[in-house]
Amino acid sequence: GADRGVTDPATLLRTLPQPVIGAINGLAVTGGLEISVCCDMLLATPATRFADTHARVGLVPGWGLSQRLPRIIGLLRAKEMAFTGNFISAQQAYEWGLVNRIVPETELMPTAITLARDILSCVPAAILRYKRMMDGGFDLPLAEAMDYEREMNRTHTGPSAETVAERRLGVQQRGKQQST
Repeated sequence: GADRGVTDPATLLRTLPQPVIGAINGLAVTGGLEISVCCDMLLATPATRFADTHARVGLVPGWGLSQRLPRIIGLLRAKEMAFTGNFISAQQAYEWGLVNRIVPETELMPTAITLARDILSCVPAAILRYKRMMDGGFDLPLAEAMDYEREMNRTHTGPSAETVAERRLGVQQRGKQQST
């Protein structure tokens, strides 16, 4: 029979268990915007621009943009993007909460790599569970999301108290070293 598995790139990206960093330099339009909103973090350059041109060309989203974008930037802003097809700048995207940071083009990949290394310096099992908790809870009403978090917390096997204490000292040292 026909393969009924998920094949669209946005949903496939969203189902990855590990964090996904999107590094965007240039245009992220329509499908590119749909893929962008599936990333866990977005970096942009001053040249980056975003647009939802579905309606401008006579289409409607099928990869989740109509639901994800309003949850990220707010319903009214998402409607403005969707109903006009107009581009927004990297700065506007940053102010609206669509991107985490704007960095010079030469710093885009080094910044993404630094973020990835910072993620890798955390406990992998905790990162994977935390991402699942955030994504799963984000799709629920708040009261259900709070129950979901409690259950995920209850069923998480954390490290020993001694290991946590050791790691806390490392975190404190790191905080003293990072003055930004």
